[in-house]
Amino acid sequence: VQLQASGGGLVQAGGSLRLSCTVSGLVFDDYAMGWFRQAPGKEREFVATSSPSGDTTTYADSVRGRFTISRDNAKNTVYLQMNSLKPEDTAVYYCARSRTSVISRRGPGYDYWGQGTHVTVSS
Repeated sequence: VQLQASGGGLVQAGGSLRLSCTVSGLVFDDYAMGWFRQAPGKEREFVATSSPSGDTTTYADSVRGRFTISRDNAKNTVYLQMNSLKPEDTAVYYCARSRTSVISRRGPGYDYWGQGTHVTVSS
């Protein structure tokens, strides 16, 4: 079982990054997927989630309009396109698979987690 997140890095404020998370060893296309993040010294917080088909998405208020979650079920991969990045977006970003097909903002609603990918936004 593996959720392999990639795409993080260092970017200037106003820039963009696209995170990817490829799932192996698990059923992917029957489950909602989510992205969470944890900044230094802060608790993990919800970022975005997608229904199994990708038709329904939900975002944290802090990223709505700047970030887009999408998925390619043929590739068992979920993406997070991050535009207009701000220094406060600096965090470790985690992908996770939901326990069900229903989207959720709550961490306990997810049972499998990736290892995280670092995003640093400089001012």
